[in-house]
Amino acid sequence: MCAYYMRLSGAGAFAALVLLMLLLLLLLYAAHRWRNPRCIGRLPPGSMGLPLVGETLQFFSPEASLDVPRFVRHRLARHGPIFKTSLVGHPVVVSADEKLNYMVFQQEGQLFQSWYPDSFVEILGRDNVGEQQGATFKYLKNMVFRYFGPESLREESMIRDVEHAVRSSLCTWSTMPAVELKEAVSAMVFDLSVNKLLGLVEPSRSKILRRSFFDFVRGLISFPLYLPGTAYYSCMKGRQSAMEVLREVLEERKRSVQVPGTGGGMETIRRHGGDFLDHVIQEITKEKPLVTDRMALDLMFVLLFASFHTTSLALTLAVKLLADHPHVLEELTVEHETILSERKAGRESDGITWMEYKSMNITSQVINETVRLANIAPGIFRKALKDIRFKGFTIPAGWGIMVCPPAVHLNPDIYPDPLTFNPARFKDKPDINRGSRYFMAFGGGLRSCVGADFSKLQMSIFLHFLVTRYRWKNLGGGKIVRNPGLEFPDGYHIQIRHCDY
Repeated sequence: MCAYYMRLSGAGAFAALVLLMLLLLLLLYAAHRWRNPRCIGRLPPGSMGLPLVGETLQFFSPEASLDVPRFVRHRLARHGPIFKTSLVGHPVVVSADEKLNYMVFQQEGQLFQSWYPDSFVEILGRDNVGEQQGATFKYLKNMVFRYFGPESLREESMIRDVEHAVRSSLCTWSTMPAVELKEAVSAMVFDLSVNKLLGLVEPSRSKILRRSFFDFVRGLISFPLYLPGTAYYSCMKGRQSAMEVLREVLEERKRSVQVPGTGGGMETIRRHGGDFLDHVIQEITKEKPLVTDRMALDLMFVLLFASFHTTSLALTLAVKLLADHPHVLEELTVEHETILSERKAGRESDGITWMEYKSMNITSQVINETVRLANIAPGIFRKALKDIRFKGFTIPAGWGIMVCPPAVHLNPDIYPDPLTFNPARFKDKPDINRGSRYFMAFGGGLRSCVGADFSKLQMSIFLHFLVTRYRWKNLGGGKIVRNPGLEFPDGYHIQIRHCDY
């Protein structure tokens, strides 16, 4: 009997050993397949990293520099301008090749389509404008462009609203012993954006929205680990809180602008002065709407995020760079003081005109050079719709492709001495803000940033009043970190004083 049980025990141990070996072989095979993806053709060089995790941890590794992120820089040196990797579970080809980048932007809908990793889509919303394709995307983009494009921006009311926000903020800051510029500018731009997008919102709701977006931004570009205490968790909680407020505002506005119409229908009436939400309500209350409530909410969320986050980062960096380069600040100041001196005597208002704004050539150069160095978007993502062959490599269908603006903007062959703040390099390049294969701070192709003109208008007006009416000095902070997005981890603390002359 004992011998029988010993034989059974030995057989069980042998079966367990065989099972363990099979499991090990399966894991090894899976790891091999992960590191060597199937491809009809030749994949770009590079590593897929660890199974599932890929090279995500290296991608999010922080670095105190304006230079190309270490993750990309090291791989460019080793593999060249096109390499493969894996980020948050997705195979991705990273491109620093100007021709490939241009093809990606120009072949929207034919060879590529907009795409972001699932974790990023969860952050911005499944129905956000970036996830829309074809006619729906164009419809939403045109809707936004009608309100924030050049034709709307040239209206005096828009310029006056931006002016009012800038002047009141600078006046308040000048009475304070110190200002943390990034947070202060974020609040200024956010309040302006809320006003233009949603109309007048109760102070309590505006405060909740602002706090929610600050939480959201802190974890926007972070490792997607949804656990309490992580940046990603804080980001998602901030999004949930902001969406609750936006949903309440949308529902209340729908009730306030709709009255029973003839024939049992509903007629939209205008009671809020024509803010952007009015336009949204008109779209979603049509008989056959192309815009759903969820799309409208995600659109409002993305517009609020984009308008205040990118502009505030760029403005903070611009002020720091101007302080660090007095000769550029002097040239900029001369341009704006010339505008003041050339204004017609007896004008009823001392506000900026559209013609004056369009004459700010040095200002435009400063802004372009700032956003070139800022590289606020560390990557622009697309997905290959079919197998694509380029320079002997194959990008398989379904793979992501990340266009890397920093690698282009900081390429010494394109921009000599690329880390030097030199706005004059944009002289005689008036159309550069529309995007090109060498400049993509505002995206490129069909999906170029629809708010670029509004952002530049805000920055120009802010710089006008800052350099003509105020002086400032650095009190501390200003350290720059890429994580991989641009951050000011210690803030940028300055003291602002009104000129006495």
